[in-house]
Amino acid sequence: MTIFWIMTAVMAALAGLLVLAGARRGVDLAEPVTPVTASAELAELDRLKARGLLDEAAWTAARTEAGRRILSARRDAAPVVAGASDRLWVLGGVFAAAAGAVGLYVFAGAPGLPDQPFERRVDEWAGQLDSLQPPQVAAVVARAVKERPDDVEALTMLGVARSEAGDPIGAVSAFRRATALRPDDALGWTRLGVSLVRANRGAVSGDAEAVFRRALEIDPDQLAARYFLGDAALLRDDKAAARQMWSPLIAGMAPGDPARAEMVMRLEGAGE
Repeated sequence: MTIFWIMTAVMAALAGLLVLAGARRGVDLAEPVTPVTASAELAELDRLKARGLLDEAAWTAARTEAGRRILSARRDAAPVVAGASDRLWVLGGVFAAAAGAVGLYVFAGAPGLPDQPFERRVDEWAGQLDSLQPPQVAAVVARAVKERPDDVEALTMLGVARSEAGDPIGAVSAFRRATALRPDDALGWTRLGVSLVRANRGAVSGDAEAVFRRALEIDPDQLAARYFLGDAALLRDDKAAARQMWSPLIAGMAPGDPARAEMVMRLEGAGE
């Protein structure tokens, strides 16, 4: 709280300095300019005529043009004259604005105040889970995980909800925590790997490969892990490793399954 009020005072002081500096520049720029340059120009015209370099007509025309410029400059200057009390008015306006902002804050705000409307919505969602959208389910489960951070089932539900809500990075975070608490859960490792692939826009990174291999060490029948490891092997042109991963998958698919035909075609075309 103390830091907040100190920063508020500093920002108000800086705002006041900026206002005063801007007002000072405006007055300085608007001060009337004396026609010293124009007078020098008129004197120079007189000297040129006296030396015979300008005839009467040229001298008259030049002086007329110089006089027109002087009158125009005086008319357009419209000087702003700062009064003795103007600075006090500016400072008073700055302090009044700062005091009004502080008063409004004291009346309607407080630092660290939780998002009460959102919390109330989560309370409502918790009583109607069957009709919620994935982001809403994720919000409800996230609060449950906050209350029970070591609950593997809650973390798994959170990862699934975030994945369905289109938040693969959030799903990765939840599944990592779940696998850390239950490292012998092959399905948990597989879910983590799939979330890593989704977070990486479909690419199987080295981290994802390590996760999938860990899943297969625990349970060789993790089909999703086999699929993604085979896909990564094909991208490396490692046909033997891809065939090792995909052969059990292909054997378990129906002959007319389009996914099976695609996998067979990719294996046969690998390395050509």
